[in-house]
Amino acid sequence: MDLYSGKINKLIEELSSLPGIGTKSASRLAFYLVNEPEDRVKRLTEAILDARENIHYCKECFTLTDEEICPICSSLKRDHKTIMVVENTRDLAAYEKTGRYEGVYHVLHGAISPMLGIGPNDIKLKELMKRLEGDVSEVIIATNSSLEGETTAMYLSKLIKPVGIKVSRIASGVPVGGDLENIDEVTLLRALEGRTEL
Repeated sequence: MDLYSGKINKLIEELSSLPGIGTKSASRLAFYLVNEPEDRVKRLTEAILDARENIHYCKECFTLTDEEICPICSSLKRDHKTIMVVENTRDLAAYEKTGRYEGVYHVLHGAISPMLGIGPNDIKLKELMKRLEGDVSEVIIATNSSLEGETTAMYLSKLIKPVGIKVSRIASGVPVGGDLENIDEVTLLRALEGRTEL
C-alpha cells in the first residue's frame, strides 16, 4: 500500500537509489525538500545539474574537476616528480586533508579484480605509464589494503620497476584505538613491516 501520493513516492524512490541512502533517509530528505522554500530547491537543483554538466576528469591525474587541469596538477608548489597512485577521488581527498603530501596524484578509478572482470585495461594504467615517460622520480602506491588493492599494487610495482623509477607502498597497520587481538594477521604483519624508529 502506498502511503503517499505518486509524486512523493517517485521522489523517495529516486533519492533512495543514491548510494548510502536507504528508504528512511530518502523519506526524510524528500519531506525536507518539499518543505523548503522554492528558491532553495532551485539552487540545489541547479548545483546538481551544473556539476553534472561541467565536472570531468583532469587531463593529467584523472581526478574530478571543472577545469581542464585540476588545481593540484596546475600548482607550481607541488612536487611533480612524485606521483601518488590512488583508487578513486575520495582517496585523493583523504590524503589532501592531511596537508602533509606535497606531490601530485594519479587516480586509477578502480582496482584490478579478476573476480569482477576488472583488468588492467579497465582502469587508468595506460595513462599512468604515459605520465611516467616524463620526469618522475617516485611512484607511491596508495591503493587499499583489500585483495584488489594489493593485486593492483603488485601489478603496478612489476610494471614500473623496470622503468627505473622508485616504487614505494604506503604503510598500513593497526588503527588508532584498535585492539591487537581483533586485528587480522595481514594487517599486523604490514604494521610490523612498516614500523618506524622512535
